[in-house]
Amino acid sequence: LLTLGVLLSLTSCEKWGKKPEPQPEEKTITGLLTEDTYWYSDTVYEMAGRVVVDSGVTLTIEPGTLIKSRDGQGSLSTALIVSRGGNIMAEGTSEEPIVFTSIYDNGDNLDVTDQGLWGGIVILGYSPISADAPEALIEGLPANESFGLYGGSNPHDNSGVLKFVSIRHAGTLLGDGNELNGLTLGGVGDGTTISDVEVVANLDDGIEFFGGTVDCQNLIVWGQGDDAFDIDQSYDGTISNFIAICNNSSDHALEIDGGEGVMNNPFRMEYGTVYSTDVAEIHIRDGAKGYISLSGVYNVEHDDDTEVTIEDLAIGANEMNFVWTYSYQNGAF
Repeated sequence: LLTLGVLLSLTSCEKWGKKPEPQPEEKTITGLLTEDTYWYSDTVYEMAGRVVVDSGVTLTIEPGTLIKSRDGQGSLSTALIVSRGGNIMAEGTSEEPIVFTSIYDNGDNLDVTDQGLWGGIVILGYSPISADAPEALIEGLPANESFGLYGGSNPHDNSGVLKFVSIRHAGTLLGDGNELNGLTLGGVGDGTTISDVEVVANLDDGIEFFGGTVDCQNLIVWGQGDDAFDIDQSYDGTISNFIAICNNSSDHALEIDGGEGVMNNPFRMEYGTVYSTDVAEIHIRDGAKGYISLSGVYNVEHDDDTEVTIEDLAIGANEMNFVWTYSYQNGAF
């Protein structure tokens, strides 16, 4: 009987095999979020088209959540847009970062050359900008969309938290003749937390600031098609501990513009490192004012009437703050 019992047990195991691991739930998200919304780490979210966090609404994303995005051009492109008055609470951890990527990303089939597979993330606020008017329409969005407005008079505006977030393979066309950046910050106030954010393989700029006052730390951009970091419209904040990793398809490590209106406040970028397959390019434009300190091999081009001090450092960014990133794990630095 003992022998028969063992035989039946083995036969049962061979017949049925190992119990399969539970698969994460999948959920498709599209359109305007009009009430507080939670995205959980046990679910894979697929964004289809524009997903807009409406004014007065908070989108909360758990650590370790994976968000995949469909492709498409123009009005069919996928992007996450946090409108003025909306909030995103995306607070990952170094052990469980929040990842935004393409639906084509299976974990190991894409690399840094795979750019422009979806739109990107846009966060808009009521902080001051230096443009022809107190508010403007963010680049990349259609002109008839009111949720694309940014700018105002509140430097302490709060759009939420973006922390330990990786944004990969974005930058497709979203509006008329414009590509989106991996992360676009338009009029974002200093009540917002932007920290430990990575942008990889974006077709346009990695991270672009349009005015605003938000302070940021631990930012890394790798393999962008245009500029790693771009500053416009009198951004009046501090970016500390940053890395720009440029490859042959990249334009500039940094492109810095001054204000477009009467306001032209100085920005600050401190403790950065630039890496490049050749000499990294830094372009200071249009009356820009501010301060940059960084290490690396780079060339600086100044336009007329700029007031930007650049301090060359022997040691720039603290790279140990980036060991959680896809860039570090794939040998980018």
